[in-house]
Amino acid sequence: MNQHIETLLQQYESGKVSRRELIQGLTALAAVSTVMPAAALESQPVFQATHLNHIALRVTDVPKSRDFYKDMLGLTPTARDSEDSNFLTFGNDFLALFKGDEPRMDHYCYSIKLFNVQEAAKKLRERGIEPRITGNRIYFPDPDGIEVQLAADDHTP
Repeated sequence: MNQHIETLLQQYESGKVSRRELIQGLTALAAVSTVMPAAALESQPVFQATHLNHIALRVTDVPKSRDFYKDMLGLTPTARDSEDSNFLTFGNDFLALFKGDEPRMDHYCYSIKLFNVQEAAKKLRERGIEPRITGNRIYFPDPDGIEVQLAADDHTP
């Protein structure tokens, strides 16, 4: 419970959540703590990841990076190839490449068993995390600010 409060306070202090969102998050944590003991809340996973679905990278030259991953690791480009983005598959997973000024990891995605984006948002908000929803995917920062994406088991490029 203390970790959830600390994360919420850090988000508030860094400007990622408003005062109103801070109060809502603390209220939600207080409500949850009256229903469920803190030890039980800490020990239960919020989601059940089934596998790492994909990693998304920002790269300076999408075609050059696409060719590198194709030639070095045998990844297969999809039909969604462009100068600004490319998706390369391997097995049931994929690598997403997006054009960027600076090379970096954009986000990584876990496939979640029985995923429902609205239920996921509710669970994250109950823990003081305000997610970003895009279609049937949800994004939120880990404790170091690295963006995590959650999607259904069958999420593909």
